[in-house]
Amino acid sequence: MSNRLLNSAGRWVPLLRAGLIAGIIVAAVAYPLVAVAGISAKAGADFSEHKADLLRTALPAETSYLYAADGTLLTMFYEEYRQYATLAQIAPSMQQAMVAAEDSRFYQHRGVDPKGVARAFVANSQSGGVSQGASTITMQYVRMALRDSATTPREVQEATAQTSLRKVREMRLALDVEKRMSKEQILERYLNSAYFGHRAYGIYAAAQIFFSKKPKDLTPVESATLAGLVKSPSEYDPVTSDQQEAIGRRNYVLDRMGQLGYLSPDVAARARTEPLRIDQSDPRNDCASVPAKHNALGFACDYLKNWWSAQAAFGENRMERVDQLRRGGYRIVLSIDPKTQAAAEKNVGAKEATGSPFANGIVVSEPGTGRVKAMAVNRTYSLDTSENGPNGNPEAGPKSKANYPNTVLPLLGGGDLAGYQAGSTFKMFPMLAALEAGMPLSSTFNAPHRYQSKVYDNWVMSNASGAMTGTQTMWSGFGKSVNTYFVWLEEQVGAERAVRMAEQLGLRWRTDVDRRQAAPERVNKWGAFTLGVSDATPLELANAYAAVSADGRYCEAIPVLSITTRDGAPATYRTASGLQREVAKPRCRQVVSADTARAATDAARCPTGDTPARGSCGGWSTADSVRGTVGRPVAGKTGTTDSTRSAWFVAYTPELAAASFISDPDNPFNAVGDGQSQTPVQAVANTLRDALKDQPKRDFTPPSDRIVGG
Repeated sequence: MSNRLLNSAGRWVPLLRAGLIAGIIVAAVAYPLVAVAGISAKAGADFSEHKADLLRTALPAETSYLYAADGTLLTMFYEEYRQYATLAQIAPSMQQAMVAAEDSRFYQHRGVDPKGVARAFVANSQSGGVSQGASTITMQYVRMALRDSATTPREVQEATAQTSLRKVREMRLALDVEKRMSKEQILERYLNSAYFGHRAYGIYAAAQIFFSKKPKDLTPVESATLAGLVKSPSEYDPVTSDQQEAIGRRNYVLDRMGQLGYLSPDVAARARTEPLRIDQSDPRNDCASVPAKHNALGFACDYLKNWWSAQAAFGENRMERVDQLRRGGYRIVLSIDPKTQAAAEKNVGAKEATGSPFANGIVVSEPGTGRVKAMAVNRTYSLDTSENGPNGNPEAGPKSKANYPNTVLPLLGGGDLAGYQAGSTFKMFPMLAALEAGMPLSSTFNAPHRYQSKVYDNWVMSNASGAMTGTQTMWSGFGKSVNTYFVWLEEQVGAERAVRMAEQLGLRWRTDVDRRQAAPERVNKWGAFTLGVSDATPLELANAYAAVSADGRYCEAIPVLSITTRDGAPATYRTASGLQREVAKPRCRQVVSADTARAATDAARCPTGDTPARGSCGGWSTADSVRGTVGRPVAGKTGTTDSTRSAWFVAYTPELAAASFISDPDNPFNAVGDGQSQTPVQAVANTLRDALKDQPKRDFTPPSDRIVGG
């Protein structure tokens, strides 16, 4: 075969001439030689320079990591398992093996290798097909970087399409990239972009998955094995394919390393005789992969994902935000406190009581920050529901599975479930609205056992017990949970104020009925709102009550302590006013005055058996054992629904706020019964006691004379 090529004018020219001929031949390696000059013109210089600049700064997708507050790795999020490694973190033998396997003239050419083009052209001419490629490491990096940085399906197609246009663009970009990046930078990017099989993208992932080690610790034999995979990950797969293929490919790479002087002949010869030793690992991915020891944190992980998908800092829509989580290389630390979480898990039977249709869950929030400190429920976080029994809801159908013992439903809030009717815990909202409107704590009403409301179209309601009849104030009315007092109080201030107060404190209406009742044209007739007929989640109620503990300062619920980007900087977003803020920082606002919140707290000490600073609880309350259990100042409220279908308790100290419920998530008509109505009370009281053990006792600040009244 001549080392010259006949051009279109009939003259023989040197085959290895650089420039346009190289580009034409690269295109001709796999495609007919048609209109290449026109194609090259389309792939103009402006496009090439612009893209080359982007490729110089663009980084490949990278795995995000989720950690517990104590530094324990819980799980990862990725579509392509990848962690960036610098050349200093990659064994020299791995760098050499990749050059030997994919581009032995990498350090001699300038992005396009004319000799490689010639070899491929000859081989493909003789075979009549594509038996050998001509892509250099630089050209391969260009292709992978264009694919990984694509933001639309069209860009992905253009980056990978088997067309002459793509080949010419690739060649031109490779030449431009080599002008902007050093060989070391290109090799580093290539090693972090290459696919090795088994969802391992980049050398860090490959070293972990195939050898359970870091890339800096790879031996020459392991390096040759991995370098050999890039050409065809499935054909040379050492795990599921014929190992002889993988060994043959590995030995080819070892031979090339010897020929290039990377290994001595003796070392290369000995390496060829070594057996193929694979130590495979399966990296965790997503919330279902949280270790069994920390299974309960699967629910917190799930909440983190839902919260993340609502943050505009990570994209324009939910899809973009989830994509950022899986590709952005973030380091995320959950706000869950290990001590508080352990207390919560113990006191709801997160591990021992998973076989009940009644879900008993608890959420603990931190006043003044909104950070979630615990999330626990008597369920196992798992996608495997094969051993779950039939769903107890007659409307669910015979093949529907129950949500226990295994589930991934967001039973504690933060997802798309409406929650559970919260009963008298909602009495906090009309009380806050009334206090903020100027009504004092001493506002008195002679509450009958049965009351007919003229404001709410003659709606009639009654108290749970005749012992609640008589003159009540906010202290005694809240402590005894007197329905007729609170309907009267809501009438004085207006139902709309009570509903909007709940909204300002983070509650959202997720059912059609609740949204219709909260609509402006109907809200002032929603008399039953104060009785808690609306659905809510423990996450919402813990956070709402936390705002009262924090002197009326409401903070959005947040599941993280920190979020850092791949370069170690805090993740930030720009506010509407143009300020740059950290995503993980608390987002707080004053909803009611400090005096209003302190007054509400004084009344809320009555249900728990605590002693208010300024008033009288009237002799008894609905959860009077709580103060003794917690052992420090505590405020809160019980809540039950009709026929005790669900039961609640929400309580707070100056340090923590907790909300617990018990209900059947599958069938809300399956009543928990009076016998279990104290379960949430015990869960909250015991959790606050255990979480705050050995911490200094703090008292609540008393309200002013003005808001107490005469």
